Amino acid sequence: MDVLIKIKDREGVIHELQAPTDMAMNIMELCKAYELPVEGTCGGMAMCASCQCYVLNDIALPEMGDEEEAMLSEAFYVKSNSRLGCQIPITTDLEGLELELAPEY
Repeated sequence: MDVLIKIKDREGVIHELQAPTDMAMNIMELCKAYELPVEGTCGGMAMCASCQCYVLNDIALPEMGDEEEAMLSEAFYVKSNSRLGCQIPITTDLEGLELELAPEY
């Protein structure tokens, strides 16, 4: 089953993405699959913050782990709604999630 996730890119364009819930993907991988400008240089290990995004609506996400918190404490452009895309697995609970890509640094 796919879920709909909306992602606003750095130019303000909103992309409505169909995200498969049966492939063990995360938000960073979804962005890369749709060729959105997300680096993911650490390969999803919460070590680079190049997949940082801002959560724009009230969808229940998995709790932030220690590695993600530590990386965000050192990253640029962090806001109270910042998350690392690589740390958000795509599940049916994400239906309707709206995100915005953080600026590159």
